[in-house]
Amino acid sequence: MGVLYNKNKTSASLKWACEEKGIKGDKRKRGWIPLSAGGFVVLMPSCGPQLANSPTVIVMVGLPARGKTYISKKLTRYLNWIGVPTKVFNVGEYRREAVKHYSSYDFFRPDNEEAMKVRRQCALAALRDVKLYLTEEAGQIAVFDATNTTRERRGMILNFAKENGFKVFFIESVCNDPTVVASNVREVKLSSPDYRDCNSTDAMEDFMKRINCYQASYQPLDPDDYDRELSLIKVIDVGRRFLVNRVQDHIQSRIVYYLMNIHVQPRTIYLCRHGESEFNLKGKIGGDSGLSNRGKKFARALNKFVEEQNMKDLKVWTSQLKRTIQTAEALQLPYEQWKALNEIDAGVCEEMTYEEIREQHPEEFALRDQDKYYYRYPSGESYQDLVQRLEPVIMELERQENVLVICHQAVMRCLLAYFLDKSADEMPYLKCPLHTVLKLTPVAYGCRVESISLNIEAVNTHRDRPEVSVAFPQSHPLMSLSFPLQ
Repeated sequence: MGVLYNKNKTSASLKWACEEKGIKGDKRKRGWIPLSAGGFVVLMPSCGPQLANSPTVIVMVGLPARGKTYISKKLTRYLNWIGVPTKVFNVGEYRREAVKHYSSYDFFRPDNEEAMKVRRQCALAALRDVKLYLTEEAGQIAVFDATNTTRERRGMILNFAKENGFKVFFIESVCNDPTVVASNVREVKLSSPDYRDCNSTDAMEDFMKRINCYQASYQPLDPDDYDRELSLIKVIDVGRRFLVNRVQDHIQSRIVYYLMNIHVQPRTIYLCRHGESEFNLKGKIGGDSGLSNRGKKFARALNKFVEEQNMKDLKVWTSQLKRTIQTAEALQLPYEQWKALNEIDAGVCEEMTYEEIREQHPEEFALRDQDKYYYRYPSGESYQDLVQRLEPVIMELERQENVLVICHQAVMRCLLAYFLDKSADEMPYLKCPLHTVLKLTPVAYGCRVESISLNIEAVNTHRDRPEVSVAFPQSHPLMSLSFPLQ
C-alpha cells in the first residue's frame, strides 16, 4: 500500500501526510520508492506482507525435550526474515529470573503448590510482555514458548487472547521415540543454566524425572473433539506426520507450510559467489558477463575444495546468469539452475559503475544509501523484493540435506541473513567476498558459520554503510520529511 506524491507537492503537505499516517522513525513503517517518471511513493505501514488481520499469538504445546524451543526460534527467524515482526517469549527464562537457583525436578511436581504459584506468575508475566509487544511495539506475532500441557493453562491463554483481540494458533510437538527425546536432552537441555553445576549423569536423571512430572497431567490437543474449534498443527515424531486443523488466514498457512518443510537431520550448506567476472574487474554492477581469468582459476579451486569435502549426494544450485554457470561447469557434478537465484535487478542502473550512478542518477544514489533494504532501483528491485523472490529457495534448502549454492553478492547476503538471523538493516551490508566459501552447519538453536578463502585474488566489491549520504538540494521535498533518513 502506498500514496503517490509528485515533485510538485509542497514540503509542508508532504510532511503533514507522513505525520497523519504515522510514518516516523520505525523503519518497518515507512520507506519510499522513486519513480522513473518523477516523484516517489511513500510506503504505508507496513512494508512487510500486508496482513489484514489482528496480531497472532502462537502457543507451543508439548512435553519437555520435544523441540518446542527449536521450532519457536526457527519459525521466528523465518517470519522476521520475510518481514513479519515476531518475537519469542520463553516462560522458562522468566522462571529462571524469578527463581535464581534451580534445585531439582521437585519444582515441577504438580503437588508443589508454592512452585505452581511461581510458575503461573511467570506465565502471566510473559503474557503481559506479549501484550506489550503486540499492542505497543509494532509486533505482529508473539510465540509463547512453554509446555502448556493442560487445558486449564491453554484456556487461560485463550481468554487472554480474546480479551485483547489476538488470534491464537497452537503448535504441538509430539514425540514418543525415546532415542530422539534422549538425544534432545543430551544436546540441548543438559547445557541449560539449570544444570550448570551438575554432572551429565545426574542432570540427565533429573531432567527425565522432570518430564515425568508433566507426563501425569498432560492433555494433548484433541482436534477431533474437545479442541475442534481451535487453529492448530500437531507435529508428530519430528515431522514424520502432521495434523492440521482450522487454519484461519494467510500467515497461518505460511507457518504450516514452513513447519512441514523443515527437518533436523545433520547437513551442511555451502554458500559462495561466482568467480570474479569481467564486470567485477570494471566495477560494473549487474549484467551477464563471463568470468575473468582469476574467476576461472577460482572455479577450478572450488572443484578441488568440493572434492576434498567428500560430501554425500551434494546438490549444486546456480542462477541462470553466465558467471555462476561457468563457475559450476568446472565442478565434476551436475548442477541445477534457479531463476530465483539471479542477482538483484538494478533496473536503469544495470551495467553501470557506482561512479556513473552517482553522476547520472544522484538522487537514486543517495536514496539507496539512506535505506538500502527498502530502496528499489527504478525498473528494478530492492532487497525486500529479493527476499520475497528467494523464499522458495529457502524452503527447498530446508527440505534438502547437503547443498552448494553458487550465487551473487546481494542474493548471498539475503540467504546468509536468514541462516544467521540478521536484521533487514544489517542484511545489505553483510560481507560476502569473492572467492570465499561460507560453510553453514545448523546447530541446536542456530547456525555455525565457517569462512573459507580459496586463496585466489579478486577485486573487493563490498561497499561499507555510508556515514552521511544525503545529497539532495535544500529545496528537495525529501529534505522536509519529519522522520530521520538513517
